[in-house]
Amino acid sequence: MRQFNLEWFNTSYSGWLEYSVKVDAVFCLCCYLFKNEHGGHEKVGDSFTKNGFRAWNKATERLNAHIGEVNSLHNRCFMMMRDLINQEQSILTSFDKQSEKIKSDYRVRLNASIDVAKFLLKQGMSFRGHDEGETSIKRGNFVELLQWYADRDDEVKKVVLQSAPQNNMMIAPNIQKEIVNACAKEIIKAIVEDLNGEYFGILVDESKDVSHKEQMALVLRYVNKEGKLIERFLKHSLSPSQIRGQGYDGASNMQGEINGLKTLILKDNPSAYCIHCFAHQLQLTLVAVAKKHYDVDQFFDIVANVLNIIGSSFKRRNMLREDKAKKLEELQVLGEVHTGSGLNQELGLQRPGDTRWGSHFKTVRNFIALFSSIINVLEFLASEGVNYLERSVAKSLVNDIRSFEFVHMIHLMLKLLAITNDLNIALQRKDQDIVNAMKLVGFAKRQLQVMRESKWESLIDDASSFCSKHDIVIPEMDKNYHLGKSKLNFDAVNSNLLLGMASLSPDNSFANYDKDRIMKLATLYPHEFSGSKLEDLSYELDNYILFVKEDNDFSNLKGLGDLSETLVK
Repeated sequence: MRQFNLEWFNTSYSGWLEYSVKVDAVFCLCCYLFKNEHGGHEKVGDSFTKNGFRAWNKATERLNAHIGEVNSLHNRCFMMMRDLINQEQSILTSFDKQSEKIKSDYRVRLNASIDVAKFLLKQGMSFRGHDEGETSIKRGNFVELLQWYADRDDEVKKVVLQSAPQNNMMIAPNIQKEIVNACAKEIIKAIVEDLNGEYFGILVDESKDVSHKEQMALVLRYVNKEGKLIERFLKHSLSPSQIRGQGYDGASNMQGEINGLKTLILKDNPSAYCIHCFAHQLQLTLVAVAKKHYDVDQFFDIVANVLNIIGSSFKRRNMLREDKAKKLEELQVLGEVHTGSGLNQELGLQRPGDTRWGSHFKTVRNFIALFSSIINVLEFLASEGVNYLERSVAKSLVNDIRSFEFVHMIHLMLKLLAITNDLNIALQRKDQDIVNAMKLVGFAKRQLQVMRESKWESLIDDASSFCSKHDIVIPEMDKNYHLGKSKLNFDAVNSNLLLGMASLSPDNSFANYDKDRIMKLATLYPHEFSGSKLEDLSYELDNYILFVKEDNDFSNLKGLGDLSETLVK
């Protein structure tokens, strides 16, 4: 025989024999699929899995030799192929054969685990515990909440935890992760559908988790089909061409990475303008000014050194607390302070963060309130310190803070930080809009200007009064001091963006409307407003302002969010 025999397909070979017309050779399907599962390297098997067998004159002999004994490689592979083909052995078929009771219990158990996971995700709570064994009294939020759920629902209690099959409890760490990933995919799918391919802005921030691993979050800001302004966390599946705004964390450890990302997006899409977070820009400005001004920088160094030496041990913190409590009792006896609920609460000293200047305000305020107690603790350390270095540092700090220069600076920083702290809190409100933010910035600038021009005498009086109270020498005030000028402005693009958006505000019957600013805003988006479209916009704006001022639906709107929703209606 010198060719393939079709009759072989009607023999016992038919279950595994395959013929290739292209190479004129036969192959063993089961060995090709499963040979590596057994690690077999038999020579006869190779001829039926790699190059093919075509020695037709010895075909019957070689085919039978390939099959071999009962436990041969071929027969083992054939069994695996038969199990794969046999649907009766599949997991789905096995599950379908289970009783309706088993399937119902499984669904209840799965839904209970999903409900618990959804609650923990919504609240931003951890899942796992250090000890999740049955004897542990704290098995982690996931297991404990599932137990709480079961204790209040008899149907759930019958099928979860101790009542569940040991191999199907639905509480294993990998099961928890799979549920979380499934929830994330459903949320992302809903967000992308809600976005519907429209324009959006991105906000990127980072933070460290408890293991000090950097975590980056991407938040979308867009207007949905109903005209509502939406902010959502998202992971991927977005087109950079639809980005119309960027905002990033400006911390020093992110600047290099973010500058690269910002540049890449702008290169691909010039309309994706980047405006820094107002609140964070305020913090960075304060940090930059403080580092450039020697007296301010030195002042915060002294404060930091005081906080370090007092806060380095519980004993010193207790000394500060006890001294303050003693002075408070003396003042109460003299009738100089009042008592009552919420009054005279205990104050503490915490080291402020470089990018969280709201914490600086609290530190400075508490430093003034605890000033005399701080002096007493430092004087004790200056005389009773454990070593010469500690005594020397404490003595130096006493001299530093018992000076008019320090007292004047701490009162100056208190007033400055009070203004910027109020602004910082207002700018971080979730419902804050551009129009109001610009007003708040302008108001803070006016406050600082008034302080600069007319509040120095009252500041000197406050510092002098404080010095007199604490027996600190007050110097002669006969030297002139020239006030420098320093203003930090946005660049032209950012100014046009912000002023243009502010001009669209519906507040007070569109009192901020300014057609020229809106036109400048439109020129920043040449893809949307090019050539004739820009001319059309000019005419449309004339009609727009007349229409919205006469329509009662637009009369009591607050902010751009309300305007967007009303326009969609």
